[in-house]
Amino acid sequence: MRTAYDVETIRAAERALMARLPDGALMQRAAAGLAAACAGLLGKVYGARVALLIGSGDNGGDALYAGARLARRGAGVTALTLSPQRTHPGGLAALRAAGGTVLDAESATAADTVARADLVLDGIVGIGGKGGLRPRAAQLAAGATESRGLVVAVDLPSGVDAETGEVRGDAVRADATVTFGTYKPGLLVDPAHEYAGALRLVDIGLELPAADASLGALQHDDVAALLPKPTGESDKYRRGVVGVVAGSERYPGAAVLATAGALHGGAGAVRYVGPAADSVLSRFPETLVSAGPPSKAGRVQAWVIGPGLGDDAAGLSDVLASDVPVLIDADGLRLADVEAVRSRSAPTVLTPHAGEAAALLGCDRKQVEAERLSSVRELAARYGATVLLKGSTTLIASPDGDGVPVRVNPTGTPWLATAGSGDVLSGLTGSLLAAGLRPADAASVGAYLHGLAARHAAQGAPVSAQDVASAVRVVWRDISAARPSARMRSRERPRPGGG
Repeated sequence: MRTAYDVETIRAAERALMARLPDGALMQRAAAGLAAACAGLLGKVYGARVALLIGSGDNGGDALYAGARLARRGAGVTALTLSPQRTHPGGLAALRAAGGTVLDAESATAADTVARADLVLDGIVGIGGKGGLRPRAAQLAAGATESRGLVVAVDLPSGVDAETGEVRGDAVRADATVTFGTYKPGLLVDPAHEYAGALRLVDIGLELPAADASLGALQHDDVAALLPKPTGESDKYRRGVVGVVAGSERYPGAAVLATAGALHGGAGAVRYVGPAADSVLSRFPETLVSAGPPSKAGRVQAWVIGPGLGDDAAGLSDVLASDVPVLIDADGLRLADVEAVRSRSAPTVLTPHAGEAAALLGCDRKQVEAERLSSVRELAARYGATVLLKGSTTLIASPDGDGVPVRVNPTGTPWLATAGSGDVLSGLTGSLLAAGLRPADAASVGAYLHGLAARHAAQGAPVSAQDVASAVRVVWRDISAARPSARMRSRERPRPGGG
């Protein structure tokens, strides 16, 4: 799993490591990795023009030492210092000794130096920076974006918040970010994620226990280990049954799409309850249908409720009163009462997009989009539920932490911004709940599969929600085939009880 840590945890690990190393050794490790990454991006170092944007902190020192290494390989390196009196002295001396040039960022030639550079290295602000860039730094950063050269951020783009991913003013837009020791949450969460470009992690020897991570992102191996897999003793009931309460006379398609997601999510059977039974059966004759109410539909191991319900809240209280996990989406989020959700004894998963999250929090949508990490945490705490916040970066938070860091899904694609894709995700995640995954894992795996399926189905072209549902099977097979050992481990997990 790719993990990220908060600033204080990172600084504590750095202090502990520096106490065991010779003075300056940790910065030299970072600079060596940074210079190697820059050389790889340039392809040809000799004769390349490199501009360094240098602030007063250690990021400026990292950039100066890296610039010195590039200068010794024949690059023409110019450092533009934004705080000349507070620039890292050792880094300045190293750059000058290697033949580099140092200019005040206020000089008349600074903007032209940036414009002509093959690579601009952003060493303005480090992980402790708050708020946007100051005016001169913002001007040079804008010039770097408009230049023909590559823009590489040192540790993270200056002007973004390392802890939250918020961008509260002007910030550097990087083509790539070389980060040290571990990922920072802001590198993985929008809007800052959009400023980071391609990420490269340089190992500098930090010791960071996985239990201390504040953010995690599942990777193929993690998902392979969690995917439910039937055994020789399995039947459709032992594999789990998911109930779907969705659709209406006005929105029958939502029921079809939620059912499609559920049928591809690993559970053994799907029970549909609602007025769109004919539409569901015509598309998926294997579905078990019921006129309702949900409590009379038969045993299930999880419920999905909300897509396309309209204003019909008749089944919601019934479902919330059940003793199995419940996923609430779309209209269900609008109709559900916070106290009814909080008082549940079984787990609840909420899957809002930014607009729905804003309504649940009583704030503006723009605030949720700007403060995604704090918004998903607040929702999880307020509702006592696992929350999957959909969007440019999908985030999953558990109530009171629940022993699981916030997770970010790395597989999303803009092609998922299409009608009905959220209904598919709800059904898929609900099916994983019914198959026995705990809420945070079901939401994380559901989002991962959903994003990969959209990529596979789209391949650079528009995609429909039905295409996404159909592609889940393909990506599931690919993930499972990639990790036989994970498949073996998945067989050892307890199976959900029959019904």
